[in-house]
Amino acid sequence: MKQQLKEIILENQQFDPGPIFNREQLQVPVNSGMIISIVGARRSGKTFLLYYLIDQLKKQHISGKNIIFINFEDERLNLKQSDLDLILQAYQELFPDKALANTFLFFDEIQNVDGWEKFIRRVYDTKSKNIFITGSNSRLLSTEIATELRGRTVSYSIYPYSFSEFVKTQKGPDNFNTQANRSKLIHLSEKFLFEGGFPELTRFEPPFKIKILQEYFNVMIYRDIIERYSVSNPEVLKFFIKKIFSAVTGPLSVNKSYNDLKSMGYKISNKYLYEYLEYCNAVFLTQSISKYDFSEIKQSKSDKKVYIIDNGLLNAIDFGVSENRGKLLENMVATEFLKQNKNLFYFKDGTECDFIVQEKNHSNLSAIQVSLSLQNDTTRSREIKGLVNACNHLKIKNGTIITFDEEETIKESTCTIDVIPFYKYFLSP
Repeated sequence: MKQQLKEIILENQQFDPGPIFNREQLQVPVNSGMIISIVGARRSGKTFLLYYLIDQLKKQHISGKNIIFINFEDERLNLKQSDLDLILQAYQELFPDKALANTFLFFDEIQNVDGWEKFIRRVYDTKSKNIFITGSNSRLLSTEIATELRGRTVSYSIYPYSFSEFVKTQKGPDNFNTQANRSKLIHLSEKFLFEGGFPELTRFEPPFKIKILQEYFNVMIYRDIIERYSVSNPEVLKFFIKKIFSAVTGPLSVNKSYNDLKSMGYKISNKYLYEYLEYCNAVFLTQSISKYDFSEIKQSKSDKKVYIIDNGLLNAIDFGVSENRGKLLENMVATEFLKQNKNLFYFKDGTECDFIVQEKNHSNLSAIQVSLSLQNDTTRSREIKGLVNACNHLKIKNGTIITFDEEETIKESTCTIDVIPFYKYFLSP
């Protein structure tokens, strides 16, 4: 095994991953002196983020010989906790003149080795402060990392491409100053609306993408949830997840799902359904948001609205949703805010407003409504009324309606509403 590790270390030092795309949604330091942990949905780009960080080190004139990269999904490795120290032994035998304190360690999918936490803690405390780890399922949750690594780590969550990143991969325009650029961006918005932004899928055509996305979904369900949490009722879990997908953008009624299951002959407590929802959030399949309230206790007890982490995944699993472009647009907007690391809520008090957006430092509340179009008078009146009520509740003077491609300014008695196309709102300058 030690000899195998030597070969892998040398292979990875010489490996050229090709062009590396900078993930603008994350600014990960390479010299923090902390363990950097990167978690996120499967196939969201964690490995290439590590390649990018290695590239940044090389630009700082760090020798490739000072870098250890191990992918624990390499089929040649079948390491146990007791074997992990062989990595350090193999490296030191290859490079006896290199001090581990000056070595950068990149461990991809390290959660595949039971007991990895003690090894990482020991290495950090006694060998090197330059450690980067990734994990793609709930065996490497942010909450568990914080517990296991006890203040030694800074955790980053990575998602599929943001719209701005997606546009760059498609070589789209970086501004909307001309009609030609705006037309291209509207076309890319449509593509993103239906196909999503999982990085490796941007080069494939839709029929093949759907098959791959369905495979992603199955792996999340079976490996990340059923196996990880020892779910004893997989049929119930799959039924409930289908309910989540069909109810996307609306309040999820766990009790209704419970009653539906009960009428079908399943005997299960509704507490398990709440746990299943937490599992889906934990493995980055879904994200739940609460109703906005000045009382955090009331927020936590409110019905949740649930969004799917990627529109392509949503379309691949629930074919019916493709007929509802309004739902797709709202789901797309929600995930864009999550990628920006914003706190997200919905507002409901007689009328509804889709999102209350809050910076992580709990300042700068914004009220955001999402509407595919405002051409219908009934829709226009409903969306404006809901937004104005939210603005009044928050005591702010400006609100925003994100549409697919419409733009205008609406003056109301108590606030000003900016109507902005999706591409213009989320395209980075």
